[in-house]
Formats: sequence, C-alpha cells, structure tokens
Amino acid sequence: MPVSNTSAVERIARVIAGRVVSINAEGADPSAGPRVDEIWRDHVGDALSVLRTLREPDQIMADAGNVETWEAMVLAALEAEDSNAQAPAG
Repeated sequence: MPVSNTSAVERIARVIAGRVVSINAEGADPSAGPRVDEIWRDHVGDALSVLRTLREPDQIMADAGNVETWEAMVLAALEAEDSNAQAPAG
C-alpha cells in the first residue's frame, strides 16, 4: 500500500476545504485547487475532530483488521499534529 507524504490531518483538512469551495461539492469554484491551497489550514480543527472520532473503529472496521493497530495509528497522527502545533515557528 502506498504511504502518503502528507499528514492525515492535512489531507482531511484539504478534503473539507475542497468541499467548501469546489463546484463539485458545496462551493462555486470550478478550479478550486489554488483556493484549497490557501485555506486548508482553516479546517485543521475540523480535521482533528474527524480523527478524534475515528480513534474508535466501528464494528465493521474492527472485524476487518487489528483494533489496537488502528488506534495506535490514529493516535500517532493526532500526536504528530499536537507536536507540530507546539513547535516554535521559524
């Protein structure tokens, strides 16, 4: 399976931003990529909320894989974002 070079939080935030501005979703912009690049950071809080919700898999997800591994992966993504938020700018 390919591994993304972009954090889970950024990818989720970009999807949310895309839904807000893209004509293919709830927005009006027919070419939303540049706008998403500008505003995705505004949706990091929403992305974190999604990840926090996903810490606990539902029964279908649990039946498909290892619950402990899933939880560890989601917690690692949240902890990485927390570390990034606390790092000094510069």
